[in-house]
Amino acid sequence: MPTGAGKSVCFQVPALMAEGITLVISPLISLMKDQVSALNQAGIHAAYLNSSLSMGQYVKALQLAKAGRYKIIYVAPERLVTDGFLDFALNSGIKISMVAVDEAHCVSQWGQDFRPGYLKIAEFIRKLAHRPIVSAYTATATEDVRGDIIELLELREPAVTVTGFDRDNLYFAVKKPVDKYKELVTYLRKKEQELSGCSGIVYCLTRKSVEDISYRLRQDGFSVTRYHAGLSDEERRENQDDFIYDRRHVMVATNAFGMGIDKSDVRFVVHYNMPKNMESYYQEAGRAGRDGAPAECILYYEPSDVRMNQMFIGNNENNEMLDAAAKALIEERDRRRLKQMTFYCFTSECLRHYILKYFGEETSGYCGNCLNCLTQFEEVDITREVSAILKCIRENWTAYGITTIIDILRGAKSQRILSKNLDRNSQYGLLSGQSVTRLRQIIQEMMYRGYLELSGEAYPVLRLAEGAEGTRRLPAEGERQTSPGAGEETAPIVLKLPKEQERKTGGSGGEAGSAGGRKRKKAGAAAALREKDIELFEELRALRREIAAEEKVPPYIIFSDKTLVLMCLARPGDSAALLGISGIGEYKVKKYGERFLEVLGVQ
Repeated sequence: MPTGAGKSVCFQVPALMAEGITLVISPLISLMKDQVSALNQAGIHAAYLNSSLSMGQYVKALQLAKAGRYKIIYVAPERLVTDGFLDFALNSGIKISMVAVDEAHCVSQWGQDFRPGYLKIAEFIRKLAHRPIVSAYTATATEDVRGDIIELLELREPAVTVTGFDRDNLYFAVKKPVDKYKELVTYLRKKEQELSGCSGIVYCLTRKSVEDISYRLRQDGFSVTRYHAGLSDEERRENQDDFIYDRRHVMVATNAFGMGIDKSDVRFVVHYNMPKNMESYYQEAGRAGRDGAPAECILYYEPSDVRMNQMFIGNNENNEMLDAAAKALIEERDRRRLKQMTFYCFTSECLRHYILKYFGEETSGYCGNCLNCLTQFEEVDITREVSAILKCIRENWTAYGITTIIDILRGAKSQRILSKNLDRNSQYGLLSGQSVTRLRQIIQEMMYRGYLELSGEAYPVLRLAEGAEGTRRLPAEGERQTSPGAGEETAPIVLKLPKEQERKTGGSGGEAGSAGGRKRKKAGAAAALREKDIELFEELRALRREIAAEEKVPPYIIFSDKTLVLMCLARPGDSAALLGISGIGEYKVKKYGERFLEVLGVQ
């Protein structure tokens, strides 16, 4: 099920109906904390057991659990086989009716977030006197990972349900700005104008980038905090709380800030750098719009992102425990995934279609809510360029990187080119009229179509792909060729590119309102409000912040932005009318109804 689609409901509701205790195995402290807070706010007794608790708190929680206080207990996988927890779980007076494994892809070495502790789950279940119902849930599992989940968790004839991966409220865009920081600032200013105080996440590849970007944004007046593994536990906890409780509006973070974040009103996720695979990207982008309201997922691409990710893959510490053969296999898989991620940044097809196709889901090929679908493309004949690139690579005595190949084709007179006699290549200067950007686009397209491939780790070089040595003679530009013996014409090679006027007029933050005159959804639940309702919406948000501060919980735990918008539109006058609004149940009407009705009545 996609992020935000309600996986937790699939085990929380059965847990309330079952006779005994449900154990929810979860990978991150913050994820447990958020879900337990939400359950307690809904009047359901739940607890979590992890390293954030002192020994005294841990023992007390287990005592209350033995006394039947909790229906749902969240626990980290590493805790399962500890003596203290086993003493509780194996107690004859304790009935564990269900074990729910959240973020189940963590059990698979083929998954993007492999966690060895998950391999202990099956061992723990075997120790129990009676086998409970075992269920597993994830948002980003390919077919291989689903197979691993079934095998490694020792599921018995499981009912496998794949609901689909689509999140139609999310808008996707890939940008290649010359100045990424300037583009980011322009985008954040625009978001402030659209909806003051909205929350967003900016993901960076490295701790250094997080420090740099967060400092510069703070200097430029943005409400920003930071998160990465190099910070102390205390600072990470404080910064995360500042973001979740709306004391800071923008979180700049590495991927250490990801799975555990259950904040429903994140209106945008910007990837300042390209992640290493589609699984990571879709999970991180999925932090946006969990309340179902429109949200934006923007990725800024630059070539150095590929080199950085290749370095991370080659130095992956998680692979150190593997033997040489397994390590090589997983590294090869990771490089294939990186290639698919890179292709996403260059495709001219629907971005949503590309993502869903990667996870094995077919679509119509047009979503109407991504930058590519909202951009008018034109087909450009690149047959001449493709032919020149292939010939250039064939004629070189040794393999070179993309930059050197482009320098040869553009006739560069640098010392590197001349000292290696690369100016003697027959294709030298043949494409001098093409920009570096255009040639990079064409080379990426050639890799996507299987003509070329990058090989090598620290310094990737461009080679003809397997089978490309025998590539037939390519037709000249505009020519149609008949394949010998086939009796069929072969069309020239074409590349879809945005029309020139759109590249000139798109400006910084070009994903803003439209592309080529086509409009898309405005981000945020409040976009549905009329001007006269905005003041009421802000009054309700202020009350929500006040209550959240009193109860020391995140504001979205009280009511989501979407629920506040529905209040503005419906203007309920009594408790019965409040119950008709999505996101409000009897418990919350009793607890908060009077205060919200007072604000609605004044308005």
